[in-house]
Amino acid sequence: MTERFDCFYCRDNLQGKKYVKKDDKPVCVRCFDKLCANTCAECRKPIGADAKELNHKNRHWHEDCFRCAKCYKPLANEPFATKDDGKIMCGKCGDRDGSPRCQGCYKVITPGCKNVEYKHKVWHEECFICFECKQPIRTQSFLTKGDDMYCTSCHEKKFAKHCFRCKEAITSGGITYQDQPWHSECFVCNTCRKPLAGARFTAHEDHFYCVDCYKTDVAKKCSGCNNPITGFGRGTNVVNYEDKSWHEYCFNCKKCSLSMAHKRFVIKGEDIYCSDCAKKL
Repeated sequence: MTERFDCFYCRDNLQGKKYVKKDDKPVCVRCFDKLCANTCAECRKPIGADAKELNHKNRHWHEDCFRCAKCYKPLANEPFATKDDGKIMCGKCGDRDGSPRCQGCYKVITPGCKNVEYKHKVWHEECFICFECKQPIRTQSFLTKGDDMYCTSCHEKKFAKHCFRCKEAITSGGITYQDQPWHSECFVCNTCRKPLAGARFTAHEDHFYCVDCYKTDVAKKCSGCNNPITGFGRGTNVVNYEDKSWHEYCFNCKKCSLSMAHKRFVIKGEDIYCSDCAKKL
């Protein structure tokens, strides 16, 4: 015995009969027209199973009812526009009804035509072009300068700052040192390559060094304490004499420990003395 195949609503046997699937349930034509059919937005009658249905923004029409509200031209296969009051209009009637004009060519932007909107203005897609290379921007990223639009590539070439080291355009971020722009990844320690943005560093002969590398590889050694003279912290002030250097706080009389910075002093061998102590030697 074959299993019955019935309408979900009236339970009539559908074997050999026309039916419609509604939410994956079989429905006979009569029940579909009575219980399931969408209502046409124009004539307000049900759109039956045998009718061709058109949809737009959750509204439904018989194919023959989908017409321009002004000239009644069928719009099933034509460009159209929807007005704020819900009326459907063909391209020509829509133009006469206050369609926007392109900011590039100043011609009317017809309903259904591809366009670009930016800051409450509208362009034909092919009229929305880069001010520099004149190529359509379409859906690509773009940047502005005044009232002009530029594709990313042209904006970089014309306006972007260029890194002092690698000479490439800085498209985002970057830092400035002594009025020169740098990529963050280019502004690094000359020895260990550690990024220096936001860190303490020092410059020496056109190269930059982090504190640790400067102490180890570049800084002079104090003739008093033999530690690096870095210019950081207490070691900011330095005393230089002939080919030797001292931290200012290390430049003291060997005998009385009086600071000799900015005072007359005497050197005996490797040691420093004040004038009084030198006389007693």
